[in-house]
Amino acid sequence: MTTDTRSPLAYLPTSLSLFEDPQGPTQQLAFERWLADEQARGSLRLPSSLAVYRDMWGAFSAWCLGQSPGVTLESLDLRDLQAFQAARFGRKSSDMSLSPRHALRLMRLVDRVLRHHAAQTGEPPNTAASDWLAAHPVVRYAEAAHADPLPDFLSVSEAKHLITFLSDARPRPGLTGSRRDSHAAFTWQELRNRCAVGLQLGGGLTPGDVRALTLASPISRGGRVRDRPWKVSVPGDGNSAARETPIAPWAGELLQHWLQVRAEARIEGDFLFPSTRTGKQWHKESHYKCAKKVLEDAGIDSSEGGSFRLRHTFALRQLRRGFQPETVAAWLGVEPEVMGRYRRVVATPMDVV
Repeated sequence: MTTDTRSPLAYLPTSLSLFEDPQGPTQQLAFERWLADEQARGSLRLPSSLAVYRDMWGAFSAWCLGQSPGVTLESLDLRDLQAFQAARFGRKSSDMSLSPRHALRLMRLVDRVLRHHAAQTGEPPNTAASDWLAAHPVVRYAEAAHADPLPDFLSVSEAKHLITFLSDARPRPGLTGSRRDSHAAFTWQELRNRCAVGLQLGGGLTPGDVRALTLASPISRGGRVRDRPWKVSVPGDGNSAARETPIAPWAGELLQHWLQVRAEARIEGDFLFPSTRTGKQWHKESHYKCAKKVLEDAGIDSSEGGSFRLRHTFALRQLRRGFQPETVAAWLGVEPEVMGRYRRVVATPMDVV
């Protein structure tokens, strides 16, 4: 038996064009670059393992190429992954069978390639695969529940500091001196960014949830303070149903101020947090960069877990306060099984918030 010693890049087809930009890297090139680095580190040595990864990526890439329009590494989202899983359901061949364990291996592969590609290009990582796993505990726990990492969250001091930092963007009549009127110096974009981050920490929203919110989402009716939102209605996205989730009082105050500024600035459109004055929807990459800057300006490390740490902190806080896991899961828009990883943290003596 002879071993093929060619570089993984030698397998790269020259005719793939998954990207609108023909000069950009293709899905296959991204995979081969990841594979080459893994081999260089000694993580992949067995020919059988290489063959399995090639078959898995080949089936996934072929499906992406077959869509109209084609699915790129940048555009891949939860709906694409759900459609791929549905298309492969019931297949029994060794490379396309989607048992929970195989689906877990495939999603891990996709996630690793996406993150490696992001590191190569300097762009924010596409987290669609990891997000899909987070929403499908049956697949994520396919190998061993204890292997699922604990959620990353803010410490008590970090959370309190961030809340104070975010709240500086709204009127605070109880303060004195320059801090009382500091909110007047904020542009509408800066206020938008802080309010959006506030809803992730104070309401457990995902970045996608934030971008999908409309002017009809804030709910103040039935609240304790007149005109102050106390929960938000999150639209369904095809992967999860529409839901309502409560928001912390400080986040409601920040949202109330944003609604006032948004109206006074005569910003158009129905999106709660538009990208432009004309009401254009906030793009994923732009939102990612804005949230990252808010956290960095607040002195919060955003390199591990990004703004999802805020959502995890919200979930842990609600469990600490005594809410049932099923209730918190409904607020987060996830299956109750997902709450197991949070309960493992709550069961420890760690401070949350």
